[in-house]
Amino acid sequence: MLACTPCCPASAFPLWIVPESWKASIDFAAVTDVGMRRSNNQDAHAAVKADSLERFNARGHLFVVADGMGAHAAGELASRIAAEQIPLYYLRKPSGDPIEALRDAVQQANFDIHQRGQQNQEFHNMGTTASSLAILPEGALVAHVGDSRVYRVRGDKLEQLTFDHSLVWEMEASGQVKAESQLSSSIPKNIITRSLGPSPSVLVDVEGPFPIKAGDRFLLCSDGLTGQIEDDEIGPLLSCLPPDLAARILVDLANLRGGPDNITVIVVEVTEHESAAGKPRITTPTADAVPWPIVGSAIFCALAGTMLGLGGNIGPMVVALILSGIATVISIVQYRRRMKWGVSDSRAGNRSSVHRSGPYRTGSAKPTVRLLEKLDQVLEALKTAAVQRNWEVDWQQVDGLISQEKELRRQGKLALATQVQAQAIIATMKQLRNQQRSNDRG
Repeated sequence: MLACTPCCPASAFPLWIVPESWKASIDFAAVTDVGMRRSNNQDAHAAVKADSLERFNARGHLFVVADGMGAHAAGELASRIAAEQIPLYYLRKPSGDPIEALRDAVQQANFDIHQRGQQNQEFHNMGTTASSLAILPEGALVAHVGDSRVYRVRGDKLEQLTFDHSLVWEMEASGQVKAESQLSSSIPKNIITRSLGPSPSVLVDVEGPFPIKAGDRFLLCSDGLTGQIEDDEIGPLLSCLPPDLAARILVDLANLRGGPDNITVIVVEVTEHESAAGKPRITTPTADAVPWPIVGSAIFCALAGTMLGLGGNIGPMVVALILSGIATVISIVQYRRRMKWGVSDSRAGNRSSVHRSGPYRTGSAKPTVRLLEKLDQVLEALKTAAVQRNWEVDWQQVDGLISQEKELRRQGKLALATQVQAQAIIATMKQLRNQQRSNDRG
């Protein structure tokens, strides 16, 4: 976890009225895990709470999750640079538009990652996703590249505040593929269309500021979580559990379902907030909306296909033309989106961002009997595995929690039942982790 830098001068923004207990205005928990099948953790994260009232007014509290990609240690390095540099760049400027500051921070981190990749052949083309959340007096601000997500739970509603920069999401957004269709399910979910590092500049989606009120809960996570846990499970668990238990149970469930990837989650709860409703929204300028790198890829593939066709190489020609078609569709989708939400170029002329407006998907965060039945199955599977593999588990505490949960469920107190059921799974997994550590030391 990064330490806060020294106190900044007052912001150029009007000082919104904020509670005197601004330091205690949020509660958060972060958990990162290597998963069950990876040997190293290519995820990284940062959580930086404002260390003064002036800092809170100017830059708020900042959270970052990054999911690295690359051979050897490249992905791990890329995500670590993102998690370290985004907060440093964001907090370096003591005043000015926080959207501009956060966008520039992500862009600067991208440039640093790219430069590092150019210096060492083993790190060439390394990349990482990066999702950042700033909790400001005037609202929640999100800056986003890749498919690591940011969610918000308010009451019984779950909202995904970020748009996945993945092939399947881009194809669905283009209208060429319908969500939940057979064609959509056949598209690999892990192909992303945007990341930090491979290029010296990158388009950054800027979301918000979203209004905040006490009780709101936010989740930042890598796709190691969302690949295993559905939204209709994420919502109720975030809604019913405090941040520390929510973060732990989400990671445990992802591991129990195979844990094929690294898993990182940060859960943030707004415990106290004075609304800044009615204050002017932060805005960002607009500029060129053409996604030139993707357009260039489409043209290159089309030309390559033509040359291959003239040479009689029909098979490779078809592949090249299909890739050209996909790149063209993505270019059109991104162009329309940028025209709709606006594009901002920095003074360097090549660092741009899209000012967008989520949420992009919504769902229920209300606890259900169906969720409890799923958690029942998890505990039953753990008990069966413990017997088959001779795990030493003290089931007395767990069985007590299970009995308590069943009574709460019978009374219709589903939120409390969900909380107790989660505690039973967490207690079981804690015993298994302790046993594994003991075996490793032995």
